[in-house]
Amino acid sequence: QGEGIVDVTTHLVDMIQWEAFPEVTLKKEDVEIVSASRWTTDITPEMFKKSTHLDEYPDYLQKDLEGETLKVYSNGEINYKLKGIHAKVSVIWNFQAPEGTGDTHYSIMRGTKANLIIKQGQEENFKPTLYVEPAVGEDINQFAASLDKAVNLSLQTKFPGLILRKLNDSLWVIDIPEKYKEGHEAHFGQVAKKYLEFLVQGEMPEWEVPNMIVKYYITTEGLRAAMK
Repeated sequence: QGEGIVDVTTHLVDMIQWEAFPEVTLKKEDVEIVSASRWTTDITPEMFKKSTHLDEYPDYLQKDLEGETLKVYSNGEINYKLKGIHAKVSVIWNFQAPEGTGDTHYSIMRGTKANLIIKQGQEENFKPTLYVEPAVGEDINQFAASLDKAVNLSLQTKFPGLILRKLNDSLWVIDIPEKYKEGHEAHFGQVAKKYLEFLVQGEMPEWEVPNMIVKYYITTEGLRAAMK
């Protein structure tokens, strides 16, 4: 697998660029790596055998052993700025997920009016759930009215079936119908379909290649900083 900090973080960096700067052409000069770190998941011989069906560690992994423990650098974190906006990506690969779960995701986007939070913990039955909370200093009544208008008027036209529920005076949840929850496997198919459309058309949006370069610049420079 290699370094976790340059593996799944590519998808997380993608999401930050899509959400914060949709269809904006980015460049390496827009990026400032603030800090980065990496740490290991410790694998015992028993865990290694369970995963690989091998009785011994292969020669190329000997350099990563401490005694009988395999030290796998599958975890990492990058703090950076993109066009002056603070961002952080973090990935943790444990040996296995808790019973009945799989990959989980946590995200928060802090805005001037509200924070958008995605949780996927035990309280959410390990299903991604979207929460909205007002930013500090916002008038609650005015915020509630604006949020109701945004969800029940604007978003409903594009995504019928969304339900806005107030949990308390500072937290709302948006229930998303199952028909929209396609999962990341389905997204791979959508990405392939979009690529084939570009191939047929013979062109793609001008931001696609520059932003891909920026994405890998962030992950590779993050790894470089973490290894110092």
